Amino acid sequence: MSTHDHDHDHDDDHHHGAPPSPMAERVKKLEAVLVEKGYVDPAALDVFIDTYETKVGPRNGAHVVAHAWRDEEFRTWLLEDATAAIASLGYSGRQGEHMKVVENKPGLHNLIVCTLCSCYPWSVLGLPPVWYKSAPYRSRAVIDPRGVLAEFGVTLPEDTEIRVWDSTAELRYLVLPQRPDGTKGWSEMALAQLVTRDSMIGTGLAIQPGGL
Repeated sequence: MSTHDHDHDHDDDHHHGAPPSPMAERVKKLEAVLVEKGYVDPAALDVFIDTYETKVGPRNGAHVVAHAWRDEEFRTWLLEDATAAIASLGYSGRQGEHMKVVENKPGLHNLIVCTLCSCYPWSVLGLPPVWYKSAPYRSRAVIDPRGVLAEFGVTLPEDTEIRVWDSTAELRYLVLPQRPDGTKGWSEMALAQLVTRDSMIGTGLAIQPGGL
């Protein structure tokens, strides 16, 4: 299953093939000047970006997932009205105004992509990874999702249905991964440690107990 509702104007400066916006150009020039004058360490800048991309941002989503795993009422609300449920935990804002959560189940795996650009739920996942914005991923995720998943190290049974969801500027998706076995009675904080950014995009699975 795949949704391709892209009849819209993207408001997040991710038009495929479009030139950088004037603001993006100014930021690049400013960064170059600061680096040249020694005010900014490029390595430190890279660490900052990596921290937001892989640590701070995804922790928000991990909190959402862990809360849904422990609270059945919240899980139901999350699947019915993701925007409101996520906002109730304090995560909202631009790039996360309209959310839909799709749930992985035995026999069903969900995969998120944005085929025209890189629409992404920043409020719960932070910055999008480079590969998510790449043309190969955006095209192959729809054409050969099983092959793409295999490249990420995810091999699913042949009878598992894979649904591909196409994010847009109007609606962004988040995967609710399956809760690993052997985690009954775990605290929300402990469960959140099992949730990875990739598991919330669908290119990965939640970490199994003992795999941390």
